[in-house]
Amino acid sequence: MTRGHVVFLTLIGVAVFLGLDFANSEPLNPYTAPPLMSLGSGLAATGAHCAAPPPSK
Repeated sequence: MTRGHVVFLTLIGVAVFLGLDFANSEPLNPYTAPPLMSLGSGLAATGAHCAAPPPSK
């Protein structure tokens, strides 16, 4: 298998994955979606390691 075949198969795999994702997901509602960038918006960080409280000593 040459490099071209591997690239082609990878692109086909990505296209299939994106197609299945778009087919099975609901469209985003822009009125309920979180902001793309919330710098200085006053929103607290949630759901990530940066939102976890520091460990107690």
